[in-house]
Amino acid sequence: MNVNLTTSQMVVGAGGILLLLMVWRSGARRARKAAERARDGARVVSLAGRVLLMTAGLVGIQWLVFTHSTDTTLRLVALALPDLIAAYVLTRALTVTDLGTRRSRGDRR
Repeated sequence: MNVNLTTSQMVVGAGGILLLLMVWRSGARRARKAAERARDGARVVSLAGRVLLMTAGLVGIQWLVFTHSTDTTLRLVALALPDLIAAYVLTRALTVTDLGTRRSRGDRR
């Protein structure tokens, strides 16, 4: 089985392979960027959820301690507002949002 290719056919074939590789790499870059954007968005939502959960926990504990109050609305507002602020600060302080530096295009992992 002999294959006879002209020079122009080989150049066209090599160009087609090169074009295919370039399209494949650009698709991989786009997918990587899209995944990174999705992770960044999920971090924000996850942080908000943890803040609300910690706030609910702190309010619940304080509510059990201070149940003898007669004015429940005032007591709830007085306890919930500082807990919301404290939960936000503690959650932000204890959460790792970025592990290391971002790599540029040519760096190895």
